This record gives sequence, C-alpha cells and structure tokens, in this order.
Amino acid sequence: MKFTKNVKSGVYEFQSLPEKLLLKGGTVIDPSQNLEKRTDILIEDGKITAVEEINESHFSGVVMDVDGKIVSPGWMDLHVHLREPGREDEETIESGTLAAANGGFTAVCCMPNTNPPIDSQEIIQYIKDRARDSLVEVYPIATITKKRAGDELAEILDLVEQGAVAISDDGSPVMSAEIMRRALEYSKMVNIPVIGHEEDITMTADGHIHEGFVSTCLGLGGIPSVAEDIMIARDIMLAEYTGGRFHVAHISTRKSVELVREAKKRGVQVTAEVTPHHFTLTDEAVRGYDTNAKMKPPLRTADDIEAIMEGLQDNTIDAIATDHAPHSWEEKASEFIYAPFGIVGLETALGLSMTKLVHSKKLSLSQLIEKFSTNPYRILGLEPPSIQKGMNANITVFDPEITWTFDEKQSLSRSHNSPFIGWKLTGKPHLVINRGKLFSSILAS
Repeated sequence: MKFTKNVKSGVYEFQSLPEKLLLKGGTVIDPSQNLEKRTDILIEDGKITAVEEINESHFSGVVMDVDGKIVSPGWMDLHVHLREPGREDEETIESGTLAAANGGFTAVCCMPNTNPPIDSQEIIQYIKDRARDSLVEVYPIATITKKRAGDELAEILDLVEQGAVAISDDGSPVMSAEIMRRALEYSKMVNIPVIGHEEDITMTADGHIHEGFVSTCLGLGGIPSVAEDIMIARDIMLAEYTGGRFHVAHISTRKSVELVREAKKRGVQVTAEVTPHHFTLTDEAVRGYDTNAKMKPPLRTADDIEAIMEGLQDNTIDAIATDHAPHSWEEKASEFIYAPFGIVGLETALGLSMTKLVHSKKLSLSQLIEKFSTNPYRILGLEPPSIQKGMNANITVFDPEITWTFDEKQSLSRSHNSPFIGWKLTGKPHLVINRGKLFSSILAS
C-alpha cells in the first residue's frame, strides 16, 4: 500500500494517518526501553494504543504487513542544511523534509548558515511556520555569533526562547576562545549544547582535501587533521572550565576521537557525531577530482576510519548525522578548487550505515538505532520518541536486508551532489510515521 503520491498532481507528499492503523508482524527495537521483540503496533488517532499481538479478524482499520522489517522510534538528523531562506534553488524546507522522510527521518535540526543566518527570532519563526504541516519536525539551530561573523555573541537567550535547540556557527569556526567561553556560559543558563565546527582556519585557508599523500599527488592544498584536533582540544577545555555542554560536529580524525574519549572519562559534558561519508570513504575517493568527494571536514585516511569505528563501538561517538549539504549542479560542476564543500546525505544514511556498520558486524541494530534516534534527542536535552502505549506515534520502519542501488531519480532533494550515486547498498527505509502523518519511502521502489 502506497500513501506518498498525490494521484492528481503526481507530487510526493505526506499523507494523513488512517484513523486506525495496525503495523503487523515487525521486529520492534527501542533502545530507550531495551526492547527487542516481534510484535504488532496499534495506532489510533496518531497515538500508540497497543504494543502486543493483535488478531486481525477483530480489527476494522488499515493493516500494514511489516513482517521482516525493523520498527524503531523515529530518527533525528542532528545536522542538516535546508538552505531556506536564501538558497531555495538548492533546497527548501519542503523538499528537505521530504528527502528526510524518504531517508527514514522524522526530525531534522537545520543549521544556521542560511542567508540571512538564523540569528534572529524572526528567522526562527519563519522556519517553524514553513515546517508547521510537515511530518518531519524541524528543530532550528541558531548562530553563536551575530551573522556568524565570530565577533559578537548573538542574542542567545532570545533565540532559545523562540525555539532554538542549540547554537552553532557551523561552516565558520569560532576562532575567539573568549567568545566560545561566553557562549558555553550562556548556553548553560538555558541548558542547550554549543555545536562546534572544529577547524583552525589559519591552517586551512588554502586547503581543499585532507593534507597527506593524496593531496601531494594531486597538487591540491591540504587541510591537516591537526587543525581539527587543536580546536576540539580547546573547546573541551572551555567546556570543562565553564561546565557547559559541547557537541562536536562531523568528527573526522583519530586524535579528535581520542580527545573526546578522554574528556568523557573526566566527566566533561561533551558529545560527538560522525557522518556516514566519514566512516565510508577515504581521501582516495578524491583521486578522480570528483567534486562530490569534496567536503569539510575532508575525507581522511583508513586509520582515521578505524578510530571512528572504535569510537562508535565504545560510545565515544554518540550519534550519526548526515551533514546534508545540497549544492546546485552548476556549482559542483566547476573546477575542483572552486567547487563548494559538501554532499547530500539524508537518503543514503541508512544504507551506508547498515552496509558499513551493521552488516560488517561493527554495531548491532540496537546500537545503530540508538545513534539515529535515542541519542540525538538526548544530546539536545529533548525526550526521545519511544514505542509504548500512550505515546505519540513517531516511528521509522526499515528493511535491514534488502539490497538496492542509489539512483538520483529516487531522490526527493532538489540537489544530487552525492558520491554514492550508483552504489549498491543493503538496508533501506520503508515507512515513517509522525505528527499524524505517514510517508512510504520511494527509494528502490
């Protein structure tokens, strides 16, 4: 049964949930309850009313057979660029949330490097208004500094009051230690994390890829791993000094993982996320000058990937986030040194994670779901969704075994700047439910 396409317009959209919906025969995995069992889920008027085996013959609503599928709490992507306002040619809140649902997500956090940036209550309200009718909840992340210029703190308390769930100058590192210190102090007052784009730009101004053997071979300016390590070390110390909550965005180096691990052992309030492309690809992917392999932080080495895997396994790295960064075809088609950093990632996140982490025995399904669902909410201090009676139905259903090939024609994003087009992946989203709405993924359909 398909619920995603408007037959008259041919446009994919979110559909209203049936009054009564029975998800039949799936394996429910909810890390927040240490729950893993094959059972049914009854949803009535958008709420879960039963998590138990239900006899279909006595049921009058819509039945969806999810046998062989995994039913989990809805996922949140902590790091998404929706580009609106300012670059609606690359992505909009509407297209970005459709792409998120197509990838299995029921919530995204939108980063503040829009035009204008998310540094005012008006922009936050604009985003909330635009996302009001979406199945996918959009949580705005506001700037640390005004205009992301790094010179003066934004009105942090006002931004949080309006709905910001965190602050970050993502894409522009906060080079001033004093400003970062004050940001951590202010964020502590309102109990939100400060998300760091960790890069010492005095070392990376002319860099395009990871500094190493490949950059030397290609004659491209390098971005050294130490430029990330230095900033993470500084901000961990500032978090320890202030007692604030510090979250590392898109961690990519061995030393960075080690720094976070040691800080956690000392009791510092630090968390970290990693992107699927940083545990999947190395800088060798850049050898063909493919601009879709250009991102920041850059693709690193096999040794860095090994450290990331270890960090995922021991929970040094708390979450998987995509850093979904849409760019127009024209921009990415330019010469490598002029092409922008970033790739889209919402619709390949599960396939890459299942292929590289679960099917390779690095993580269990429960561990993966925790990093997609439970932990992202907890990082933000929000109550995570849970599959239990009385809760709002916020659910992701996925097939862990199906093999499919990613084709840009299956993407609902406005941009297709991905190095994974044509890749064969195992595991794909099937269905998402949230806010009284439903969407069936069209990936591999």
